[in-house]
Amino acid sequence: MDNLSVYIGVLVVMHVLGIVCAIQALFSVRTPQGTIGWIVSLITFPLIAVPAYLVFGRSKFKGFIFARQSEDAEMTGLIESLKEKAKPFIGIEGGLATESVGRIQALEHLTKMPVLRGNQVELLIDGEATFASIFKGIEKASEYVLIQFFIIHDDELGNELKRRLCMKAAEGVQIYFLFDEVGSHKLPASYSKELRDAGARIYSFQTTRGSGNRFQLNFRIHRKIVVTDGRVGWIGGHNVGDAYLGKTQKFSGWRDTHMRIYGPAVLGLQFSFMEDWNWATDEHLSLRWDFVAAEGSNSPVLILPSGPADEVSTASLMFQHAIHSAQKRIWIASPYFVPDDGIINALQLAEMRGVDVRVLIPDELDHLIVYMSAFAFFGKMLKSGIEIYRYTAGFLHQKVFVVDDSVAAVGTANLDNRSFRLNFEVTAIVLDQNFTSQVGRMLENDFARARKMTLAEIEEKPIWFKAAARAAYLTAPLQ
Repeated sequence: MDNLSVYIGVLVVMHVLGIVCAIQALFSVRTPQGTIGWIVSLITFPLIAVPAYLVFGRSKFKGFIFARQSEDAEMTGLIESLKEKAKPFIGIEGGLATESVGRIQALEHLTKMPVLRGNQVELLIDGEATFASIFKGIEKASEYVLIQFFIIHDDELGNELKRRLCMKAAEGVQIYFLFDEVGSHKLPASYSKELRDAGARIYSFQTTRGSGNRFQLNFRIHRKIVVTDGRVGWIGGHNVGDAYLGKTQKFSGWRDTHMRIYGPAVLGLQFSFMEDWNWATDEHLSLRWDFVAAEGSNSPVLILPSGPADEVSTASLMFQHAIHSAQKRIWIASPYFVPDDGIINALQLAEMRGVDVRVLIPDELDHLIVYMSAFAFFGKMLKSGIEIYRYTAGFLHQKVFVVDDSVAAVGTANLDNRSFRLNFEVTAIVLDQNFTSQVGRMLENDFARARKMTLAEIEEKPIWFKAAARAAYLTAPLQ
């Protein structure tokens, strides 16, 4: 067989595969924009598009879905037991407007978890406060520590975390550590080995594990969770590394937010971690599941995990519901802002009914395509009266929102397609007027260190820039 025949044979096979993948994309890709893009590419350029589709094409993590279904059967007893134990802490009491109770019911249905009272919550602004709190919590742990981060760096902060975990392991405390293999691709094997040698259990999340997932690199475990003894938990935007303390040349100022939770809601973080651990290791952890309320504090908290194994786009619906429920204000801070039409329409409607709508994003460039994409819709948002602020005192990385005077959220989800449909995320929603006031004051300080965008700066952009922004936005389903 000559080379031409081989070439023709390969071309025919790739075209057939392109058609097969195009049919699959028709039924599986969640956005019309992404569906059309994949179908056209797969049929027209199969040699390039088929491999790309195998790596980036799917928006449903089927392996995790099947594992979850299997776990559900095995964990029915645990879940029923937790429901019974949680009854004294379920619901919202005192100090909140009736509409706050109503607005949370949809989110409870979405996450299939209840709001739990009896929590103490603490806002942690920037890296020094965050890791001081986490390290203090690890020091106090007596039974186990659950650690989960998207990015771990082998630098001063990363090694300080490792040192402290090794010390606790030597004391007999169980250490369970998960990280994302793509986000932490620079982490040397020696880092994990040192922890294992000390007695810790450390694994990557392994999104490529399981039938049909071998080439699938598009899913990320983007959660940042720490839990000690099933009592105290930390959640927020920080990864582990000196960069997240603002100690690198590229980002001299790193603006991020975490929070500490003590009380029953921590078990929601623990359940999320356990589900991820089960996927990565095929192991069911033996953890504490008793509900212990914080003394002198009764903050209601809902833990809302989201990801590509969900039946619906949980993170996107969470943001849309928060925006639609706002009566006075909706303030959102996100480092990556490429919202879908549902989010943009919700923001526009909120402004039309007199809500104070503000969006806080970075002014510094981090990811070029994401940065450019935003200019495709800034114009219509500004024309609607939505205020867009660009943080100028460093790189803004926090994922926070405030609704009116009684609801605030801190978590890991950005306002972009990746967080809506491809990443495993988690958000803590707090229905507490005092905490909401603290988050509001924090954001007011951030607005004071930001510049307010004007319609003129969008309209004055050259035509090539506007075309590039529109082209970048067309790639949103892949970002």
